[in-house]
Amino acid sequence: MSLNRQILSTAARDARGLAMDAVSACKSGHLGLPLGAAEMGAVLFGHALRIFPTEAHWIDRDRFVLSAGHGSMFLYAWLHLSGYALPLAQLKAFRQLGSHTPGHPEHGETSGVESTTGPLGQGVGNAVGMAVAAKMAQAAFNTDQHAIFDHRIVCLAGDGCLQEGVAAEAAAFAGHTGLDNLILIYDSNDVTLDAPAESTQSENTALRFQAYGFDTVEIDGHNMEAFLDAFLDARGDVNGHPKLIIAKTEIGRGIEEVAGTFKAHGEAGAPFVARARQHLGLPEELFHVSAEVRNFFAARLRAQKDEFEAWQETFSAWSQANPEKAQLLQAGLSRALPADLIDRIPEFPPDAELETRSAGRDVIQPLAHSLPLLISGSADLHGSTRNYINDAGDFSARKASGRNILFGIREHAMGAIVNGIGYYGIFRASGSTFTVFSDYMRPSIRLAALAKLPIFHIFTHDSVGVGEDGPTHQPVETVSALRCIPGLDVIRPADPEETAGAFCAALERTDGPSALILTRQKVPNLSEIPVAQRRTGVLQGAYIAKRETGPLEAIIISSGSELQHALQAAHELGAGTRVVSMPCFERFARQSAAYRESVLPSACRRRVAIEAGVTSLWHQFVGLDGAVVGIDRFGLSAPGAQVMEKLGMTAASVVQAVNSL
Repeated sequence: MSLNRQILSTAARDARGLAMDAVSACKSGHLGLPLGAAEMGAVLFGHALRIFPTEAHWIDRDRFVLSAGHGSMFLYAWLHLSGYALPLAQLKAFRQLGSHTPGHPEHGETSGVESTTGPLGQGVGNAVGMAVAAKMAQAAFNTDQHAIFDHRIVCLAGDGCLQEGVAAEAAAFAGHTGLDNLILIYDSNDVTLDAPAESTQSENTALRFQAYGFDTVEIDGHNMEAFLDAFLDARGDVNGHPKLIIAKTEIGRGIEEVAGTFKAHGEAGAPFVARARQHLGLPEELFHVSAEVRNFFAARLRAQKDEFEAWQETFSAWSQANPEKAQLLQAGLSRALPADLIDRIPEFPPDAELETRSAGRDVIQPLAHSLPLLISGSADLHGSTRNYINDAGDFSARKASGRNILFGIREHAMGAIVNGIGYYGIFRASGSTFTVFSDYMRPSIRLAALAKLPIFHIFTHDSVGVGEDGPTHQPVETVSALRCIPGLDVIRPADPEETAGAFCAALERTDGPSALILTRQKVPNLSEIPVAQRRTGVLQGAYIAKRETGPLEAIIISSGSELQHALQAAHELGAGTRVVSMPCFERFARQSAAYRESVLPSACRRRVAIEAGVTSLWHQFVGLDGAVVGIDRFGLSAPGAQVMEKLGMTAASVVQAVNSL
């Protein structure tokens, strides 16, 4: 189908009008990108993208990611025009309470929004993750007779996105792994928010991306034919190289007073909208969409339906010919787990003594066997985090079926890429690094929680028990900092059996991410607590590890490797002491009030908590009358056991704290 330039030009005009009217109405927002990239939007949504808006979750659709999420009205306008479930009333309610058009795109909030973007560069990483997942899906499900996955991942990014380090990390990974299903469009308008782009950048972007392994081309982003040619070339050239289209555009095009200047980035052009609308040929009616544009997209929707139905026939034939693959795909899409998943993990010997990271190594193997869509990755630390899936191979340009992703020393990109795999919706993805380096990933973890992605990360070397590497690698504050992220389950298991429960808890959760916090140092298998109690106790967030045998006088609460000290202290203190293991604050908070009261009865106010980290968050459980044995300082460089003892992580410290109350 040839490019209908006349009608697409009108569509670009109408999209500009929708953006100007929405930003003017709420007196807030960013006009620069929606106006500058309008011609590209017309080509993408009016001609080039393989989508069917009526079936927004079609598994073989192209994924379009707006990494430059501040330009959200670009996306909202085109989603509305192309037929997604985003009525005009929602555009009129842009950035208003309760609308489906928030200030930056949010996955799950708006039909057609593929990922939550706004923090610059994250969308680039998300798109790379989606491209990884698409390659994996092709390898896992396509057959010689039926190709049910054959789409592209398209990402629109700006100068700010490409200046952020996360995009550089993700692009390097994409080039190295040969993601030729990724098309990155760079809206190169030579402007950032504060100043012309030349004030902060001078590199040759094309050469930089060529060095990463991308094929690059530069075009005029307002020339629809040139953009379409570049896009179709990128789409069809499956040559082992991701693609970068550098589209030179004028930011804020249509508002003469600010177009081409950094003032056009935000709403500085809003006072001039009335005259701009007149110059564009828009009528006085606000939020105008011409009848010919409506009719054009209605006809396009009918053509998209035909393409979708043809794919459905292929999918039906594939399903009949490959019932096991079809069942696996459905399990991935529904995030289904075997009912007996936790029982498939062999019990550890009662006298076992090993690091919980090594317990995690032993746990992930049967889980990976039971869940063929479970993906494990690491930021160059599989040998230390020990989450490598045996006999599953490494994902690479030559082996898209590999289930271990070698991210390299790119924690920030790892977080964004794992999120992208989560957005894709078939695979259960995880990453891993040392706990202290989760700070490199914090923006991605926060966005995973905001978007309610069912991904998880394995963070090892969890405390000052790291030892000799010293305070730079000893995360005294990091676990509590992760607990401050709403919607993130932070699970710090005490021994191998709690580690089994922690992995199952992360996989069981489908409405948000989890972080597993594992030790480098060995811990005893706490066999005085029944195995089932430890495993299921993690699922509940907290449980009674040792019940008092007389009238309740004191409660000791702990998580992770310090639970052993809590148990020892309770034995020394006598019959009236209860020990509560609390591996996950967040899961415990979701239990019923009755359960929480049964574990931590409010009548007992003589409470002590112990954890090898900062103390502040534990006061919610010990109250004003209790005490916390913790570490409110940085650590020391020495053998881990010596550091723990020096900083008071001992049963004696707990006994002393209880006796002081």
